[in-house]
Order: sequence, then structure tokens, then C-alpha cells
Amino acid sequence: MVVNSQNIALLVLAGCLSALMLTYFVKLFANRFKIVNEPSERGLHFASTPRGGGLAIIVVWYLGITFLYFKGIVGANLYFALMSGIVLAAVGLVDDIIGVKPVIRLFVQFIVAILAFYFLGGLREPITFGIDILTSPFIVYPIAIVGMVWFINLYNFMDGADGFASLETIVAGIVLYVFTGSLELLLLVSAALGFLYWNWPKAKIFMGDVGSTQIGFILVVLGIHYHNTLDFSIFNWMMITAPFWFDASLTLFRRWRNREQLSRPHRKHAYQRFVLAGNSHEKLDIALIVVNVIIFLLILVYREWDFMKIPVYFITLVFLYSLVRRIDKLFPFNSE
Repeated sequence: MVVNSQNIALLVLAGCLSALMLTYFVKLFANRFKIVNEPSERGLHFASTPRGGGLAIIVVWYLGITFLYFKGIVGANLYFALMSGIVLAAVGLVDDIIGVKPVIRLFVQFIVAILAFYFLGGLREPITFGIDILTSPFIVYPIAIVGMVWFINLYNFMDGADGFASLETIVAGIVLYVFTGSLELLLLVSAALGFLYWNWPKAKIFMGDVGSTQIGFILVVLGIHYHNTLDFSIFNWMMITAPFWFDASLTLFRRWRNREQLSRPHRKHAYQRFVLAGNSHEKLDIALIVVNVIIFLLILVYREWDFMKIPVYFITLVFLYSLVRRIDKLFPFNSE
């Protein structure tokens, strides 16, 4: 397959239209069999809404990367690492329909993460800031696998507002494509765009576990792959995905510090409190785009000047923390 602008355009168009149409049929199916999210005091929605729409993204994604693999565009290591996620998608779909015990979900997530990590060939030594212990595979690999499982779950936690997780997928995919030029990213972006039509405020269908956990898995696998191939540092990947992992991780820490029951549903994520403060889902999505543009500019600085790598990384975290503190003033963390 000759990669030119025409083929790229066809890939994006096919992915977008396929996800657009498939989401419509998933929506009909979910409505027909009452696979819906009901309004609750721990949610941000006030009407029954079908879920499981992420299935459309996943079907387009797996068909697409299989096509790219057989055309020699996606390498074997990356392909089989990504294909490991089919089991995760299946469990997510079952969870959306009838529910799955948390311990089973977590067990599957670890198995899938370990399998994908194996196909990726581990993790290339990251920048360790002179800390030699961080170069040991016995330290780095377990941390990386736990990090993969955490990212899978936090993407699910952050899928609670209309268009929010879909938009982060699109923005992160575009930024990664700018630096790597990898066609699988355009496939992911186009599939998410097709779904976003139905998920944009006011959402007509939710992504569900089948979509959110799978996209978290896809993004973290791609992040490790591009780090290993020297296309995009894992620290740059952590910067562009920071709006999600920073909010989820800080919220978890604050709830743990308050001695709350961590398994209990809540509305304490910064993005949730931004909406509870009176802002619309659409305004939240626009804010996410602005935040990501700022982080993209910081990544450009990071990559241009070596002496700025550490300062820029911490500037990103300080920037996000300042936003959380701003939201704390709008809607305090312990308001509920």
C-alpha cells in the first residue's frame, strides 16, 4: 500500500463514516434491550441514555489495524500488543450489558497489560534523572504494568461527561500523529470522531466500559511503543495525557487522605466539579481543548531545548494543579 495523501484521506473518511454508522446501530440495539445509564446522584446526567457506543470505535479500530498490519504499515510487535486488548474489550462489553465483578475486571486487565508489555518488548530505559535504581527492569517493568492498568481504569473514571473522553482521544491522537506520522493514530482519531457526533453534548449515547477501558489500553500501548521506537518520549506522552491521569490520580489521593471508601461512586473529579459548578458539558470540552493546546506548546519547548526538559515537565504539573485549585474555589472538593 502506497501511503500518500489520498490514501490517508480515504483511511480517515472510512474510519469516521464507519464509526458514525455503527454507533447509530449500537444505539438502536442498546435502546431496544434497555442497556442504558440511569440518572443518579453520582452522575452528571438527568435522563436515561444508552451506553456501549464505544463498541463502534473498537470494531473500526480492530478491523483497521488488521488491514494496516497485512499491508505492512503496522509492525508485528505493535499489532499483537494491540490485539491483546480484544479480551479486555469483550469483558468491557459484558460489563456494559450485565455487569462483571471488579476483581474479574482487574484480573483481566493485568493479564492483558502483561501480554501487551511482552509483545512490546518491555520499556526502553526512560530518562532517570541520574537515579540508577530506575534503570533496573525489576523496578521499571512492574511499575510500567501497574501504570498500564491504572491508565486503563482512569480513562473509564474520566468518561463521565458528554464528549469528554472522546475528545481527549482525538486530541491526544492528533498530537501523537504530528510527532510520529503513524497511520494507526489517524485510524483511532477518525473512529473517535465518528462516535463523537453521537456523544457530543447533549450525548445521545455513552461510550461505556467497552470503549473507555479499551481506549485507555490503546493509548498506553501506543505510548510505550513510540517511546521504544524513539518517536515520542514516554514523558511527552505523559504530558499530553496529563489532563486525565493527573485529575484521576490527584482525586484518588485526596479521597484516600480523607479516609473515604475508594470503591464508592463519587463526583469529586475536577472535571465533574467543573460541571457541578454550573458550567455546561460543552464548555468543559472547550476547556479541555484549550488545556491540551497549552500542553502541546509545552511539549514543543520540551523537545526543542534539552535544558528545559525537567522544568517544562514540572511546569505542566503545576499548571494542571493550579486549574484544580481554581475548580476547588468554584466547587469545593468536600462539598458532597
